[in-house]
Amino acid sequence: MKLLIDILHPAHVHVFRNLAAELNARGHEVRFTLREKECARELLDAYGIPYEILSRQRRGTALALEMAERTIRLCQVVARFRPHFLAGIMGPSIAVAGRLRRLAGDPVRTAIFYDTEMATVTNWFAYPLADYVCTPDCYHRPVRGHHLTYPGYHELAYLHPGRFAADPAVVRAAGLDPDQRYFVVRFVSYGASHDIGTTGMTMAHKRALVRLLAERGRVVISSEGPLPADLEPLRLAIPAAAIHHILAHASLLVGESATMASECAVLGVPAVYISPVGRGYTDEQETRYGLVFNFTGGRFRGDWLSAVRGLADDPDLRARAQAARTRLLEEKIDTTSWMLDFFAAEGAQHFPAAADPQRPAPVSQMNRGEARAPS
Repeated sequence: MKLLIDILHPAHVHVFRNLAAELNARGHEVRFTLREKECARELLDAYGIPYEILSRQRRGTALALEMAERTIRLCQVVARFRPHFLAGIMGPSIAVAGRLRRLAGDPVRTAIFYDTEMATVTNWFAYPLADYVCTPDCYHRPVRGHHLTYPGYHELAYLHPGRFAADPAVVRAAGLDPDQRYFVVRFVSYGASHDIGTTGMTMAHKRALVRLLAERGRVVISSEGPLPADLEPLRLAIPAAAIHHILAHASLLVGESATMASECAVLGVPAVYISPVGRGYTDEQETRYGLVFNFTGGRFRGDWLSAVRGLADDPDLRARAQAARTRLLEEKIDTTSWMLDFFAAEGAQHFPAAADPQRPAPVSQMNRGEARAPS
């Protein structure tokens, strides 16, 4: 089987890297194409994954031009590689390229994996063009297209305990003490296509948040964009691949990244997510497990600083989060294993000569989202 994975964001590297490693180990062929954004290239290099750059991140109205250029280049890669499957997160380029190559006679099939309901324009456009749209079962918007769900999160593709173990030595190498309280603050740039017209915390709020947490422990900042001179010394200066070890030993995460909040949730670290627009998965991680505290929608303009103060002062918060994580892991699956079963089942159905004899899972299993133990 030949699989082409298109990377649009650094987090997508994590979602697919274990899938690619397992497929390669079984004799299948996986290639990566890349939208160069932040540390995505650094991550691919760190994991020894070859890739071809299709575009570099643009912002605002230039996003449409970037997508057109990368879609043309992706079609060229598909024509050369002739994959059985195109896969990616969000997937506007792979949806178009897959449909165009199918019209040209290539029997390629397209699978979009996504979890962000707020990307309404992209989803309206991309979902119907794809052969499969795969979402967590907490996704709460209608999907126009062939919709499959699974009981998991993107973050469980790489932070499931069968695939990740936090290393305190990595924390110490970053100049932090894993046995002492520290807080991680995350700021984002709001430069994604679904962020157009959206703004996050004001600089005054950012400074107030850092002051509040600094009175209670050490503060480190992860930021997509530049920081003012007074906050820049707090920036985490670490290899991109080290961040999950830092999160796993933190006392609390506060920030604007839904992905990082979900990463903390599956690691058993409490997280506060502050953004104008929420996500189905962080909502579930709050209502079902009490691991994420969402200040989204109308709550975004509320007094979230007081809530952060209360959480930072709660001596039992981390212990409760670890207990909640145990329940989460009992109810959710290793997402990489689900993806392996998905491609095995669909490959056997549509490309029998490329089928994976190790995982002849029936398609009906994919629709039920049954869990498998990590391989």
